[in-house]
Amino acid sequence: MPPGNEYAADQLKNQGNAHFKNGDYDQAEALYGQAIQKNSKNPLLFTNRANARLKLEKWEGVINDCLASIELMTENMKAYFYLAQAQIAINHPNEALSSALRAYDLCVNSTQQTSNAATISALVTRCKKAKWDIRERERIRRRKGLLPELEASLELAHKKDVDDIEARFEAGEIGRVEATEEKQQLQTEFEQKRDDLRTAFALSDPENLEIREVPDYLIDGITFEVMTDPVVTRNGRSYERATIIEHLKRSSTDPLTREPLTINELRPNIALKEACTEFMEKNKGWVYEW
Repeated sequence: MPPGNEYAADQLKNQGNAHFKNGDYDQAEALYGQAIQKNSKNPLLFTNRANARLKLEKWEGVINDCLASIELMTENMKAYFYLAQAQIAINHPNEALSSALRAYDLCVNSTQQTSNAATISALVTRCKKAKWDIRERERIRRRKGLLPELEASLELAHKKDVDDIEARFEAGEIGRVEATEEKQQLQTEFEQKRDDLRTAFALSDPENLEIREVPDYLIDGITFEVMTDPVVTRNGRSYERATIIEHLKRSSTDPLTREPLTINELRPNIALKEACTEFMEKNKGWVYEW
């Protein structure tokens, strides 16, 4: 590649970064694309464009850019992080969970200081919950025929409302920010209606249709499993005792905050342990499949 192309790509990237910072994601995407044309061997250009496309909700484009970036640089935390977000957005939780776990592994084992671990950990939990939710819906469908029909009707109505917002955006009737806010509101309302519907069926048939979920505060941020013997750090974050001790044997830092941390600073989280024990006792069986 001629040296001039590399310089031109860098200049275009900097321009793209400026537009991204100002919230002009369309122009940022275009400039990153021009930079890629100048230097298609730079994996960071693909992740930059993927991030812009995330903001624009161009999920397939995000996935393509991330895969291209990973092909050029395999240990690519940002690419896996963006990839997981796009995959969960198009309702592919299995693939999203795999990508998020890879991003988390690269993050916590990185020798460079990073503040992304907690954010990626939250994404892993979100993907795992989405994967579990699909299993739960299938289980409920097998138990009761009417509930899935009603849920399907809700989903169709929700999709129509989202499509209407997209059409209004494409027609220039509303801006991107307004469209995003309206879709977020629709998603909240849809989830509330779906949960209310499931609750109503669960009350009528509690043994077979009870909504089975694991609260976030019971989940270990390293293994993403329900804790049994939680300990708390001085900054108030709790981990499973065995997993955090194993981590601290390798690195004397909090895996999520990257603050200095030693084994001697860990303290039992008695209240949380009682909550974990109560939850495990109440939900014997299925909780081990989570």
